[in-house]
Amino acid sequence: MKSFLTFLLLLLTSVLSSQELTNKIIFSGELDAERLERYRSMNDGRHYTVLENNRKEKKAQVVKYAFLDGQAQTVLLASGDSIPYFTSYSFSADENKILIATSEYPIYRRSKQAIYYVYDLTTKNLEPLFDPDASYPWVQEPLFSPDGTKVAFVHLRNIYIKDLVSGRLKQITQDGGANISNGLTDWVYEEEFGYVRAFDWNTAGTYLAYLRFDESEVPVFSMDIYGDDLYPYPYQFRYPKAGETNATLTIHAYALQTQTHTELNLGDKMPEYIPRFQFSNDPNLLSIQTLNRHQNHLKLWALNVKSGDAEVLLEETDERYVDIHSNLRFLEDNSFLWTSERDGFNHLYHFSADGELKTQLTSGKWEVTAFYQYSPQNKEVYYASTEIGSTQRAVYGVSINGKKKRLLSDDNGYNGALFSKSGRYYIHSFSDAQTPPIYRLRKTSNTKVLRTILDNKALKKKMSAYELPQKEFTQLAVNNNNLNMWLLKPVDFDPTKSYPLLMFQYSGPGSQQVSNRWGSQRDLWHYLLTQKGYIVACIDGRGTGFRGADFKKQTYLNLVKYETEDQIEAARILGKRSYIDAGRVGIWGWSFGGHMALQSLLTGHDVFAAAISVAPVTTWRFYDTIYTERFMRTPQENPDGYDLNSPLNYADQLKGKLLLVHGSGDDNVHVQNSMRMIQALIEADKSFDWAIYPDQNHGIGSGNARIHLYQKMTTFIETNL
Repeated sequence: MKSFLTFLLLLLTSVLSSQELTNKIIFSGELDAERLERYRSMNDGRHYTVLENNRKEKKAQVVKYAFLDGQAQTVLLASGDSIPYFTSYSFSADENKILIATSEYPIYRRSKQAIYYVYDLTTKNLEPLFDPDASYPWVQEPLFSPDGTKVAFVHLRNIYIKDLVSGRLKQITQDGGANISNGLTDWVYEEEFGYVRAFDWNTAGTYLAYLRFDESEVPVFSMDIYGDDLYPYPYQFRYPKAGETNATLTIHAYALQTQTHTELNLGDKMPEYIPRFQFSNDPNLLSIQTLNRHQNHLKLWALNVKSGDAEVLLEETDERYVDIHSNLRFLEDNSFLWTSERDGFNHLYHFSADGELKTQLTSGKWEVTAFYQYSPQNKEVYYASTEIGSTQRAVYGVSINGKKKRLLSDDNGYNGALFSKSGRYYIHSFSDAQTPPIYRLRKTSNTKVLRTILDNKALKKKMSAYELPQKEFTQLAVNNNNLNMWLLKPVDFDPTKSYPLLMFQYSGPGSQQVSNRWGSQRDLWHYLLTQKGYIVACIDGRGTGFRGADFKKQTYLNLVKYETEDQIEAARILGKRSYIDAGRVGIWGWSFGGHMALQSLLTGHDVFAAAISVAPVTTWRFYDTIYTERFMRTPQENPDGYDLNSPLNYADQLKGKLLLVHGSGDDNVHVQNSMRMIQALIEADKSFDWAIYPDQNHGIGSGNARIHLYQKMTTFIETNL
């Protein structure tokens, strides 16, 4: 009897001490992991700098630390009486000057405008880059010249150069405006090729190469901004939808000595896309990557800005599509490192300066996922890969001749690295599904841990109070493929009971949701659902990444078809498990995942009882050229691929419960997608729930919107599943 009472007391204590997650707790950031951000190695290889930013108190400082002991050596710059609060910084090449950004505000996903200042560490002088009292003082993408005496930047779509010695400011392009952009990418390049600054200095600082975008033939998209004023206003921008006209590009070189512009050519015809360009170590050679419109033929060019001569260094072709990356690195002799899927998996290659293959540095049925650095001192290339498993990452070093490879991290979980410029040290990051990020300084030569920089112990202790379940990682045999899966069960899971199941997925080409790493606020919401008695699962179906090119590219021309089949079949298989209630299976997703949730509910109505679709594409005809045509070609070439996989055409098949959500200010996946879906469901006389968040963008994260959305989703799940 005494033992039984002790057991009851322990059980009661455990129940009382266990805390419940709430959406307010999750999305307040209270349980967010601390991360090492805005770290920069200094030239000496012995120090690094960090931006320490207190946004609440509007205080910021750039602090110099020693790698070896972590002691703060110097506060290089701090906001205060004479220096405004700043939110980002960059050094000149000699590290004598710092460029700081103040009054930042975002434009699209990656672009921003700010008021910039240059701080001279020698003279302690702070000078504005552009007149802060001008009627429009904001500029974009400033970049120091290699010798640190000049800064190039874009103001109102024209390029300027500021001479920091004389103080003179020169506008070098004149035609920028509504239809012309000099030195800045357009919306679709920024979103899909992932870069904004479209200019670069050569290594001698004698030339500035830039792209000019002529958007005059690109269709205009307009969306209403409701705001707080009496009348809403239309926000308009150029957005080329699938099959429509892209901006016309030209390449130019500006010679500083003669102050002249030269338009550069690549053969007889300009390519459709220039997804990357940068100067090599040769001050006359500009490297340019070009793509045809089908995006299945990439060329890497060496373009001489002085003579105008151009030659192709290498080509990548694929009958489906070629992925774009930022892994081009030029070495001292102008040979270069490059990643390619040419053998079916993404691997590292070393090419000579004239494009001849010297060495394939890595090989195997696994993928290089990150290329960190080449160390001339150590003659090693540092990278991360899936060699220990597709859901995990490990860090390696391999000699430049490819003969020696060594493991620089743990052989489990999710590992990453930040190397010093000399390659002597690296900051090793580690997390897994149960362990928040840990950062340790290690010595590259022997991987010895020298110290722990950040360990998130306080967060781990705080998380322990919630008694959350562990993610179970496994594979599920679906449609003749072993698909990666994680599963979350309630912490008091009883295999004799029957639980409702919610499936989460994104499913986009090359993406990955099933990875053994510390999660996001969305993951915490999934844990919240387990506390309410739900099982949550995630399956990466066909078309997702890091399992080789064939696995990823088999969805070509039929986006969402095979991905949907996999989610429906996975739900059927899981529904046969004794502890899952096959009549209470739901699915949800955001963006591509929102499209998938809709399509799965409509075409798998005998399997799914409910779905939540947030910011979905509902027809690929509404999405942009670069992304959509990479996987689908144009609607004119592939009409069935577009229409047979559009939920707009299956509205009459809705049987389960649906929550459809969109932000009215979504510049990426326009609210037009959901409005057309809503209309299709109305015409089919279907009952469903929907919500439009005014002026919210694709992330629906401003103000209280994120908490409100997840609470709405929680209520929907509890009511309908």
